[in-house]
Amino acid sequence: MTTRRRCLTALFVLTLLATPLFVGAFGHASAQDDRPVLRFGVNAADLATLPRQALQVRDHDGRESVFEDVALVELLQRAGVPLGKDLRGDRMVTYVLVGAADDYRVVFALPEIDPAFSDRLILLADRRDQQPLSAKEGPLRLIVPGDKRQARWVRQATSVTIRRAE
Repeated sequence: MTTRRRCLTALFVLTLLATPLFVGAFGHASAQDDRPVLRFGVNAADLATLPRQALQVRDHDGRESVFEDVALVELLQRAGVPLGKDLRGDRMVTYVLVGAADDYRVVFALPEIDPAFSDRLILLADRRDQQPLSAKEGPLRLIVPGDKRQARWVRQATSVTIRRAE
């Protein structure tokens, strides 16, 4: 792994304060409170412990590629985000904000990611066609199949933040 790749991956490490922070804060955050309910990152070691997935998709350039790494839902589950039967009631206003190195950000409603609500597999990829992502794309890129426009395919992903809408 190159030094640049290590540095960008390290950027993704905000800490995995995850479950204790999430469980403690999730049910008590005020609807007017714009602070994150949970913000976390992962590093290569974290990703290596999770099941790898692969998606064959057509990129915005029209090229068919196979992207590989971890499903975003796996990271959310590891962080203690309520999914499946636990995603109901006032938790339905929860959303996921994914940020990039250039401050680009995109939003997903939590049910868009939850397999109990959607068959869509959103992937946080580190490889394209069995090669590490290029510096322009990676080290991590969010792949969102099914979007007609690929505006939520975040290149150089650096953070995942969980928030609640008013």
